[in-house]
Amino acid sequence: MRTLPTQSSVYCVRPRRFNVGNETINVATRGLLRQAFGSSLNLVPIPAQKSDEEGSLSGMTAQTTHEMNRFARGVVVGGGNLYENGQLDLDPHALTALRPPMLLLSLSYGRIFDDRGRLHRRTDAMPDHQIQALHRASSGALVRDTATLDHVRSLGIHDAELGGCPTLFLDELLPTPPAPSARISDAPVLLSIRNPSLMSVPPGDQARLHGELRRMIDALESRGLAPVHLLCHDKRDLEFASSLPDVPHVLPDDVYDYLSLLQAAQLVVSFRLHAFVPCLSLGIPAINISYDERSASLTDTIGLSSWDVPYLAEPDLTAAVMDRVDRLDELPSLVDDARPTWESLRAVTARGIDQFSAAVTDYTDTLARL
Repeated sequence: MRTLPTQSSVYCVRPRRFNVGNETINVATRGLLRQAFGSSLNLVPIPAQKSDEEGSLSGMTAQTTHEMNRFARGVVVGGGNLYENGQLDLDPHALTALRPPMLLLSLSYGRIFDDRGRLHRRTDAMPDHQIQALHRASSGALVRDTATLDHVRSLGIHDAELGGCPTLFLDELLPTPPAPSARISDAPVLLSIRNPSLMSVPPGDQARLHGELRRMIDALESRGLAPVHLLCHDKRDLEFASSLPDVPHVLPDDVYDYLSLLQAAQLVVSFRLHAFVPCLSLGIPAINISYDERSASLTDTIGLSSWDVPYLAEPDLTAAVMDRVDRLDELPSLVDDARPTWESLRAVTARGIDQFSAAVTDYTDTLARL
């Protein structure tokens, strides 16, 4: 841990549109930075994209970079899917004028499936020249998964390292373990959903999701795994949850309410990576259903691809999920087998953040001598 003047600030550029998965990543990211810098450091949040609600600064624009040069001692961009969805306001020309050291932390890129089951680039993906500009301006880069690492290497970027997702380390980063939520009772099964209209899958696969969930809920309840609750990650999921009016649904108030809801569950079946990965960290039984390269790649990166259920490849989704339910007693041993991989990712992340911390200290010392 490095000691910096109490007025030192690190600016953190991250997704700010409310999605509880993004908030979970942010909690873990703050924990990692606090471990490296201590509690006295100011962590200044900057939304990755401009919105009317967030004030004038966003992303890595000329205006934001100007303020960072005035007040920041370091900059962190991430974590999140900023490469994949291009949701970062970025001025590559202004970026060349950035003076504080910048760390790219747990950014991800993934492709989506077309109607023929082939992977292709998202239309809103960050342009390659912008990814290259970010890496040229950074003092270090930790990508989230192997698909992202492969992509940045294809762009001639060879100094990025594979660090995994900070939420994999939540068990050590939370100030206190989350207590089971009092909002739900009877140790429910949580079915973590995503509105299919927001899923980048072929239209036919969007349309069949309602029926697939109906069959899955019936199968879970027939095994005595009840009650089943639908877990929404943001308010856009409410429309889809309301199409199953006989199934209770819950929308977290905030990230800590969300973690308490997960902690109360006997099982979490999830279309959302950032329900599945925190559950692994916190020891909550969970099953992941992937529907794009991003999700499949992260489950492979953390050594659990055999536990993943690929939505588009499974002819009978319910049968595949229930197969994992019947083998839940195998999950602890699969996690134990994966832990050396997690420890390796944690070591890479710690080293990358320590190097960033050293760069921040050097930059702060340089400014003090001016």
